[in-house]
Amino acid sequence: MPGGRLTQQERQQIALGLADGLAYAEIARRLDRPTSTITREVMRNGGPTAYRADLAHRATERRAHRRRQAPPRGEQAPPQAHGRDAEAVREYEETFTTVLMQAGTPKMMARVLTCLYTSDAGSLTAAELVQRLQVSPASISKAIAFLESQGLVRRERDERRRERYVADDDVWYQSMIASARGTIQVAETARQGVNILGRDTPAATRLENIARFLDFVSESITRAADQAREVLHAKPETTSDSTT
Repeated sequence: MPGGRLTQQERQQIALGLADGLAYAEIARRLDRPTSTITREVMRNGGPTAYRADLAHRATERRAHRRRQAPPRGEQAPPQAHGRDAEAVREYEETFTTVLMQAGTPKMMARVLTCLYTSDAGSLTAAELVQRLQVSPASISKAIAFLESQGLVRRERDERRRERYVADDDVWYQSMIASARGTIQVAETARQGVNILGRDTPAATRLENIARFLDFVSESITRAADQAREVLHAKPETTSDSTT
């Protein structure tokens, strides 16, 4: 972390900035820190609405203590490909997991999703997930069952007949479409109340406006998702100097 770890006083300044409605970039500028440092700090410790400086500081001290006390993993530590900084990857995975949790994903399921999203293959076996997350096979099995029920992962067999869990490239498209359908259902339900409550009454007008708003939002989400779907399947561009 540039400039060393955040101090308790800096965390108090972050809390004050959040209370004042400041953007992460502005808080970072005032503390002379990278915006990514502030974003990671806030999302790791409850998010912008629940961040508390004292709790965040104690949580950081506990994490540092656990890292000092943890025995070396040796061969258990997954090697970092492409010259990646292992500490930066670990912190990013923690931030991504926290963001998924803030969006409503249970902790273990969020950890598994993060592992799948940040693996180059986009898929891992149960044994690989156990090794990376240092949890029991039962925990992985439970997490996968939940994620599969939500359509967030799928299973496939590799050439060695091992079962692999895959974060499908199309999952975000399917998620957006499901969200749009849910929004349409709310709009339809709101509109059903217009005649029941009496057209042109304040309550009916409110429901009709809600329905119109949600109609527009759901249509926009569906149209945007359809137009952008191919982005999820884009391959990284290769440059002429990358060939050997």
